[in-house]
Amino acid sequence: MNDIADRVRRHTAVEVLRRIDDVTISSLTSCADSPARTDRRLTELDREWDTDRALETEAATMGLLGLALGAFAHKRFLALPAIVASAVLLQAATGRYPLMPLFRRLGLRTAKEIARERYALKALRGDFTNMGAPQAAATAGSGEPAQEPKKPDDKSRPGLH
Repeated sequence: MNDIADRVRRHTAVEVLRRIDDVTISSLTSCADSPARTDRRLTELDREWDTDRALETEAATMGLLGLALGAFAHKRFLALPAIVASAVLLQAATGRYPLMPLFRRLGLRTAKEIARERYALKALRGDFTNMGAPQAAATAGSGEPAQEPKKPDDKSRPGLH
């Protein structure tokens, strides 16, 4: 996940962050003792819209609306796509978007916030308990322990005689 999600969080009002985090904690608490509820919640998270998706949908809609109104109603509406494009550029550069406070107050979370809940649910469910050591995971299925790569023989490399 990129730094944009963290910038969005940094620019979100404290009371909104608290409400978003409280909803996440409540979800984790309610799923902690029920595998069926955990599975349902993971399915819900797969369908949840994040702030980027909402921003992209809103920006595309407003841009197309501005083009259509500019073509069929009045040319002044052609300024709308330019305004939307500058707002998207601002988001990419700084993590700020004019409608982001509204999106956040509506409860939209960043992809990173959704992923944190997803992995917390998977951990509660026990998905990561049998992973073992990294070396065991790397050699799983090969039947052989991992070995260090062989060092090249200097004589076999041209120009090193």
